[in-house]
Amino acid sequence: MKALVYTGVKTLEYLSVDEPVAADGSALIEVEAVGICGSDMHAWAGHDERRPAPLILGHEAAGTVRGGALDGQRVTVNPLVSCGRCEWCERGQDNLCPSRQIISMPPREGAFAEQLAMPASNLVEVPDHVPIEQAAMAEPLACGWHAVDRAIRGLQQEHASARALVLGGGAIGLGAALCLRARGVTDVVVAETNPLRHAAVEAEGFAVVDPREADLTNGFQIVIDGVGYAATRETASAAVRPGGVIAHIGLGQATDGLDIRRMTLQEITFIGTYTYSSQDFKDTCQAIFAGELGPLTWPEQRALADGGAAFDEIAAGTVAAPKVVLRP
Repeated sequence: MKALVYTGVKTLEYLSVDEPVAADGSALIEVEAVGICGSDMHAWAGHDERRPAPLILGHEAAGTVRGGALDGQRVTVNPLVSCGRCEWCERGQDNLCPSRQIISMPPREGAFAEQLAMPASNLVEVPDHVPIEQAAMAEPLACGWHAVDRAIRGLQQEHASARALVLGGGAIGLGAALCLRARGVTDVVVAETNPLRHAAVEAEGFAVVDPREADLTNGFQIVIDGVGYAATRETASAAVRPGGVIAHIGLGQATDGLDIRRMTLQEITFIGTYTYSSQDFKDTCQAIFAGELGPLTWPEQRALADGGAAFDEIAAGTVAAPKVVLRP
């Protein structure tokens, strides 16, 4: 089969590779749509030691099962594989499973390929009325769904009356904004430094600002950081109101930015959020299928063979779409 393989820093090659084997309890999926994630960009840039070359990246996938009991079923893929037996799995926090694995990270190859093998329990059936490229959005949207749920549970007031700020207008940030709205938070501002992305965010009905120019100080009960750099954590620390919540998704930079003194004096809750539970993923899928997160027409579609150019353009900041979806 053909796959887009990360072979070195800022190098992707479209190569012929061995087809995956569906072991017991797994299904073989013909990948039809797979999104480019920020974590794929970090790995491509050589900034993620967990993803060494050579490796097939990509974990935001949807397609059709070929063979076995689920043959012909259209599915979207929960890429996080957990043990199902530990204390975290048993209490529904399988995203914290100590032995968790995610495709696009050894020992599991990713989905920038024509085929992918996954445990059947990680698949969610996609209704006929849902385009497959929208189904591939379940993974990044589930990250926002999980973060919003954690933020709402940590807030010390009724969330529907809260004012929310989302840092980042990419798929994680825009997805979090859509999840906030789906959960009843109507006053949502999105902060994005790339002006090319503003139109896509505004088209979804959100106010969008450049955080380098707008005064966001002390204005929001909920802040979602979908970027995770020192600068965005600094903005989050200043923007959140006393008693508010910062939910941190982004993994852009490991250190710096938080104003710990202000967080302590103002009893601000900081919550690190990693991926989603399997229930979060299923709930996100149902919200997508029901149209609760909007039409989801904002991803840009490209051929998998052209994925290398897409990575270059995303890194250069010349892609206006919040998400690029590759089609094998």
